[in-house]
Amino acid sequence: MSAAEGPLVVGVDTSTQSTKALVVDAATGQVVASGQAPHTVTSGAGRESDPCQWWEALCAALRQCGDAAHEAAAVSIGGQQHGLVTLDEHGEPVRPALLWNDVRSAPQARRLVEELGGPKAWAERTGSVPGASFTVTKWAWLAEHEPDAVRATRAVRLPHDYLTERLTGQGTTDRGDVSGTGWWASGTEAYDEETLAHIGLDPALLPRVVRPGEVAGTVRDSHDLPFSKGTLVAAGTGDNAAAALGLGLRPGTPVLSLGTSGTVYAVSRHRPTDPTGTVAGFADARGDWLPLACTLNCTLAVDRVAALLGLDREAVEPDGSVTLLPYLDGERTPNLPHASGLLHGLRHDTTAGQLLQAAYDGAVHALLGALDLVLDADADRGTPLILIGGGARGTAWQQTVRRLSGRPVQVPEARELVALGAAAQAAGLLTGEDPAAVARRWNTAAGPVLDAVERDTSTLDRISGVLSDAAPLLERDTNTP
Repeated sequence: MSAAEGPLVVGVDTSTQSTKALVVDAATGQVVASGQAPHTVTSGAGRESDPCQWWEALCAALRQCGDAAHEAAAVSIGGQQHGLVTLDEHGEPVRPALLWNDVRSAPQARRLVEELGGPKAWAERTGSVPGASFTVTKWAWLAEHEPDAVRATRAVRLPHDYLTERLTGQGTTDRGDVSGTGWWASGTEAYDEETLAHIGLDPALLPRVVRPGEVAGTVRDSHDLPFSKGTLVAAGTGDNAAAALGLGLRPGTPVLSLGTSGTVYAVSRHRPTDPTGTVAGFADARGDWLPLACTLNCTLAVDRVAALLGLDREAVEPDGSVTLLPYLDGERTPNLPHASGLLHGLRHDTTAGQLLQAAYDGAVHALLGALDLVLDADADRGTPLILIGGGARGTAWQQTVRRLSGRPVQVPEARELVALGAAAQAAGLLTGEDPAAVARRWNTAAGPVLDAVERDTSTLDRISGVLSDAAPLLERDTNTP
């Protein structure tokens, strides 16, 4: 381990497929140790994971960090959003967690929107119009399909809440993550009693919402993690809010994240209320807002297309006229939970590389379509688009985003921005600083800027046309007899 200038902190990213832990020098931002361990996710109609796996993965990742983790003075957990974790009276999972990309609750989402005043009322009250990703719809699905599980539930948590509670013994969450549930009112910054009553969820089952900068608790005795008893535990937050902290993001700077899901977001001082449902009106982890649009199909969908074609993911070819909408898991933006992939315009001279490029184009199209809705009206359109996530360093992803956005693109050199953002939040507990200011001091957003190129409007228009023409087909629920 390198000699540290300041106290050490631990930042954790518990994502869909793995848990990563970083031990960071709070003074300099230097990563002095790291670890990672995988999770499993079910396939088929649902997307579920056993929360106990997240705990086991956290333990394994921290063991890989060695003595550095034991020396840490504070820890914070950043985690995948929206997941429904149901616990019994002993704090054990009642059933596997329903994850963000489980879209079985699409019928419940539609009913909830209709029954509680329609899209505009939802947007005004909670900041978002809930789709199948939102936790409120998953609870409604569980109540309808597994009432015994609901009756056995004594606590309801989000993924990052579950791990934080395993550390502290106290049920807590934060405004950033709870704003993605659908049962937290962004206007009042409190749990929404009308929504909870409508879905039959006792507010006593929900965690306390910790304020920005507040300590969530301290590490307790009864655990097997290499932390000292009394180590400070921050509130933690959702993965996108944590990445925004990790970038030290200022209002008006757009971010496009390429991971299992694709997201585009920016920090705003204005509370978002988009009645179309395209933009989710999330809170950030600091006290501002994080308007965000999310797609379900991003890097994994494109990699699947590459595998089907027998190509390396970088083996794209230009100048194709084929359109591929890679909605392999249904889609959230646009709101097409029952959709599957769609291919249009295939010709004798279409090459495999052009098909692969079409998958990239289809994945990026929806995110860029939401970009103007995410940004405030007075945002500078010449500000570089920050590209992060697992796909950000891929040449094909970079060039596709440049070509379809027409904007300069910046690729931060720092990796694991969710874990770095959690670490900055933990550091803020020790120094009293704004976590975003901590990340700016660490210079986490530094990286090359790729110049803007002429925007490929013809491809964007072609994809939009196919999407519009195919809407009835994409909206059809093929799982219904």
